[in-house]
Amino acid sequence: MTQKYLCVLLLSVTSFCIAQNQNKAFTVKYIDSKITLDGSLDESVWETAESAQDFRQYFPTDSVPAIQQSDIKMLYDATTLYIGITVYAAGNDYVVPTLQRDFRAGGSDNITLMFDTFNDGTNAFLFGTNPFGVRREALVSNGGTTLSGFTTSWDVKWKGETKMYDKYYVSEWAIPLTSFKFKEGETKWRFNSYRFDVQSNESSTWMQIPQNQFIFNLAFMGDMVFEKGLGKSRTPFTLVPYVNGISLRDFENNTSENKVKVGGDAKVAIGNGMNLDITVNPDFSNVEVDNLIINTTRFAIALPERRQFFIDNVDLFGTFGSQRDANPFFSRRIGIAENADGETIENPIIAGFRLSGKLNEDWRLGVLNIQTEADEENEITSNNNTVIAVQKKMFSRSNLSFLFINRETFGDYDFLDSTDRYNRVVGLDYNLASADNTWVGKFFYHKSFANEIGNANDAAGATLEYFTKNLNLGFRSSYVGDDYRSDLGFVRRKDIIALRPYVEYNFWPENSKLIRHGFRFGPNAIFRPTLDYQNTDYTIFYSWDAQFQGQEEIGVRVFDRYTFLVNPFDPTSTDGAIELPADFGYHYLSGEIGFRSDRRKVFSYDMEVGYGEFYNGHRSTFEGSATLRLQPKVLLSLSLRYNGIDLPEPFPSADIWLVSPRVEITFNKSIFWTTLVQYGSQSDNLGINSRLQWRFAPLSDLFIVYNDNYFVNNFMPRNRSINLKLTYWLNI
Repeated sequence: MTQKYLCVLLLSVTSFCIAQNQNKAFTVKYIDSKITLDGSLDESVWETAESAQDFRQYFPTDSVPAIQQSDIKMLYDATTLYIGITVYAAGNDYVVPTLQRDFRAGGSDNITLMFDTFNDGTNAFLFGTNPFGVRREALVSNGGTTLSGFTTSWDVKWKGETKMYDKYYVSEWAIPLTSFKFKEGETKWRFNSYRFDVQSNESSTWMQIPQNQFIFNLAFMGDMVFEKGLGKSRTPFTLVPYVNGISLRDFENNTSENKVKVGGDAKVAIGNGMNLDITVNPDFSNVEVDNLIINTTRFAIALPERRQFFIDNVDLFGTFGSQRDANPFFSRRIGIAENADGETIENPIIAGFRLSGKLNEDWRLGVLNIQTEADEENEITSNNNTVIAVQKKMFSRSNLSFLFINRETFGDYDFLDSTDRYNRVVGLDYNLASADNTWVGKFFYHKSFANEIGNANDAAGATLEYFTKNLNLGFRSSYVGDDYRSDLGFVRRKDIIALRPYVEYNFWPENSKLIRHGFRFGPNAIFRPTLDYQNTDYTIFYSWDAQFQGQEEIGVRVFDRYTFLVNPFDPTSTDGAIELPADFGYHYLSGEIGFRSDRRKVFSYDMEVGYGEFYNGHRSTFEGSATLRLQPKVLLSLSLRYNGIDLPEPFPSADIWLVSPRVEITFNKSIFWTTLVQYGSQSDNLGINSRLQWRFAPLSDLFIVYNDNYFVNNFMPRNRSINLKLTYWLNI
């Protein structure tokens, strides 16, 4: 497809898709009097406020008014947005699994408000609460079209008080306008609210959202109109210093270390829409440990970013390219490196900054620069890592984005190969999203540069998807050249042309315990350009799944796979085992069936079992988890994964286990204790991560984090550490 034809196609599809919903609206009145937060709404000024009301059902159906209604009132002054919420219920038997801030909404009683302050349908600020007054805040990006665009790691100062009454609860908030970013003089924000009501088994939204879309989708929002224009959006200059005492013991190398680290972050507002974040000697020891995984594929798996510094405006930097095949910027590449033995170890960050946000209504800018330390003993160079992203809004919710990445070593190291001195990537992405999210798509082209790199140094992709309540169609394709390289990215495999079409049809029965069921068919194929475009992989995927009125879900999947091994491979990862031979094709069939119970129950669970052919043998799989809620202070859970691989002699067979019990205790709204134990036979590790957090002041915490790891086979200690970390949020 020529570039000219591609541009005509993009413009035609986008123009066709700009259809607007009829919006609901209410006025937010300006006040001079202060409001006392007590959860009662007894000030007379609340009687003058207009309401966002008349909520509509989202579940179990999306075509009727909500059974249990909610009423949202808003007022504001020069510095603060005041919100009064009344949430009606069938009784007082609320489900509140935890008292910890930033809880997940599903399966519990709560209400959430979303504010699209730049009216772009792409990004929003989110605030929520439950009947016990536990608060949460998050950032919504990518138009709310994917789960990855929902980020709960974002923190901001605001106040809220909640009181429970007979068959309703009232929540009263005060959110500083400095918590938002918006255009000076703005008179309107797009707004929506969604609510989970466990007692009535109902989810509802203020602006109606079709059930085939995520409940936080930003395509479906009404308007909150300010009585007079807003002033400047400025966040106070903020310092977040930390001090961390660390005690480490490495039993493998028989070494110990005790040290004290100091550092911190600074946050500076620039204009009405930009933030400058600065970090010096950052420490991420309080970040929750990664979940162990079972990997029986030939490729690496990307784990989610959990470090706060990289979270804000993550969509501006991290959503380029194909998240599955070739993501050019994957922030977890910064701060880790491979040593001379090929082992992944920490590579400390010296300092860095991130400038990101809105230049105006149509343009966004992101600049990230991080400097890492040299570790010559482990043959790791000092690197400067730079990312520049520029995004231009197009049409209603689409955008065109430019990316530049540079990873460069300035020092002179004897162990450094000349091909690794620098790596650069430039790229252009067009992200399509229609006004009602019926059409979504992505089209991108990236090119990499490095010393002595080959000519197949680019990556490209095209995705176009069509969503209706019954029919979903999609075509996804990508190309990754054999010489393409992005040192700061996640490239699952190179030298591929991938084609992944699919068709899905859903049924929505009326007057039935079955809410929805549907079928999906997806033939995926991968071709290798350097092998004369040989089809080395394909998967023909069939599935049926259903959702019931009691929120139970069931699914059945069948896979028809073919894999041509270019290199020898051992799916069991057994040391010294004979690998499956290369230059040979394997065709294998398998199936899975899964069930998830009603998450509203005190005890809930999900499970999935599978069996079938696997390369030249067979594989049995089981995945399951169970949760026991002793609300609101104790949450117990257990996750279990099993892969039983049976290959014919002389190839290895294995039973691979992953067991992960977890205990979460919230003593109150300020003190939280979480312990995660992970046993993984594939990684030969038994790990214990226990974290106690005391939020003694707004966004200020004391952490005690204990980590202990053991070898599985002989139960000998591997490494151990304990951290005492203090952070304090200072507004200046």
